[in-house]
Amino acid sequence: MDVLDFLDKLDEIDVLFEPIYSADEHVIVAYEVIGEYTNEGITFNITDITYDESIPADIRSEIEQFLVIKAIEAAKDELLQKQVKLFLPCNPNLLMLDFGEKYFQTLKESMDENLLSYIYLVIPEHKFKGEFEQLQHPIRYIKTYGVKVALDNIGSDSNLDQILMLEPAVLKINVSQLNYNAWGAQNHVFTTIQSLAVKIGAALMFDNIQTDYQLHHAWKSGARYFKGVYLQQPSKRFIPRDTLKERFRNECKQFISAEKRLLELKYEEMKKLQRTIATIVEYTKPDSNDVETLLQLANQLENYAFRFYICNDEGFQISPNIVRRNGKWDVEEKAVGKNWSWRPYFLFNIIKLRNDVKGELSSIYSDIETGELTRTYSMALNEHEYLFVDVTYDYLYEHNLVN
Repeated sequence: MDVLDFLDKLDEIDVLFEPIYSADEHVIVAYEVIGEYTNEGITFNITDITYDESIPADIRSEIEQFLVIKAIEAAKDELLQKQVKLFLPCNPNLLMLDFGEKYFQTLKESMDENLLSYIYLVIPEHKFKGEFEQLQHPIRYIKTYGVKVALDNIGSDSNLDQILMLEPAVLKINVSQLNYNAWGAQNHVFTTIQSLAVKIGAALMFDNIQTDYQLHHAWKSGARYFKGVYLQQPSKRFIPRDTLKERFRNECKQFISAEKRLLELKYEEMKKLQRTIATIVEYTKPDSNDVETLLQLANQLENYAFRFYICNDEGFQISPNIVRRNGKWDVEEKAVGKNWSWRPYFLFNIIKLRNDVKGELSSIYSDIETGELTRTYSMALNEHEYLFVDVTYDYLYEHNLVN
């Protein structure tokens, strides 16, 4: 396709609006703008053109600006009624050609200023090739008018520092990535992004949903917004907000029912494990100064644990590590005297165990030494001593306690 010829045919660009559904209301709350152009039977996505660096940047910028203007014009009635928000494409490399001035002027000239808060700029931060500190300046200025940022294709290529700089309102994740090991349920990148979203007040949007399984997975992963062909195909027209409300709500009820069953089973398994370990400890009465009683406890915990130790209420380890290796229990005296109060929540857990919790099973995490997923069961032995038992991955997996 000859790009210069294409510039004379910008009016032939089709503007499509892909509905974005909310997890709380089950209605359409926004649309993402997609530009398409068909030439000799081949359909091009406009963003493929605006990111094609073989095309001069000023031409690509003109094409993007035209798409933005045409989309806002088509959506003007919906925006005036303040029914929906609009997610607009924004190539950060083109934005920085004039530090955002042209793009921002396009927005201001195309709509009333009081409607700018209904605009989201869809920016793939990992595709920006300049100095990121420079990018944040025009973005920050545009945001003072109420415009928000949705960072696109968040994943393993994303830079957390850059995400923090732009202070996005939405983090977009392509749900198809959840099918790969890189987005496994316990993947550190994904759990970090989930935690980051909570801390900075950003909503998660899962994109490209094509099956009910992917919708369920996105819902379970904390998505506030959903979009994809399973819900609705992009269209040239806006559709009623509650088009899928009944269907969406019924599917969510099924998700909730299935999740509650799983959580009930998980809760029972966790309580069973805690009761079992507590009973064994009460029976063996381990003493931090008596290795024999610690080894007796080890033999009783053989089917559950790969390591345990005792700390005082300041986090100093007062017993050796009792560790299972190659089918045998080893005593690691060198661990005595180490302090674990630097670990997140350690001291707070001690306070809980001292006051109102008989025993507690931690969230899943990767063990520093083995790299395996584990949970730690902790309990008070007396007013000043606390036992920590690291549970084997095999036990957790067999009893559905890994996730």
